[in-house]
Amino acid sequence: MLLNTYKESGLLFYINFLEASEDGSASAYRGDLVLVPGEVGDDKGHTKPPKEVLREAVILAGDKIDMLMGSLDKMASLPLLLERYADDFSADMKCILFVVNLTNPVQVEVNGVNLILIPLVQGVPWNEAMEELALEKSDFKGQSKSGKLETMYSELKSYRPKYPSATLEEALSFTNNAVREIHGAV
Repeated sequence: MLLNTYKESGLLFYINFLEASEDGSASAYRGDLVLVPGEVGDDKGHTKPPKEVLREAVILAGDKIDMLMGSLDKMASLPLLLERYADDFSADMKCILFVVNLTNPVQVEVNGVNLILIPLVQGVPWNEAMEELALEKSDFKGQSKSGKLETMYSELKSYRPKYPSATLEEALSFTNNAVREIHGAV
């Protein structure tokens, strides 16, 4: 499976969980997704932490990525994400990316895949996606970790946001100086 390949390649960081879907056809992942790996830190080949990641990524993938969610610190990171992972996107991948320095929500089509980009300075991508899709905690009650991702994916399949469309180049210019103040446990 694709996500196991990512794990072996060191592209998954701060793994919350990585497990097979309930029917075994895909893998479900929550954690960070490496955009720019860290440098080699010692003579044994251990690497330093990544220089840049898709924070709190939520991924459902078999041989290709079917669902991708997470948070980018800046719009300038989007081309890095696309360069590294776009070849692994399924033709009908569902994607919501929260971006700290994005000014307004927008939709961008890249190679036939619709990316929904939403500003988010503070917050948790999973919770914000639940709100965006009008899901409640009760919608996930009693489900396994992978089952929760499958429920989110199912809802994303029918989600049609009313955000304006833009080209990738236009979207990359819709920025401000916002930065995430605190991330993680304090």
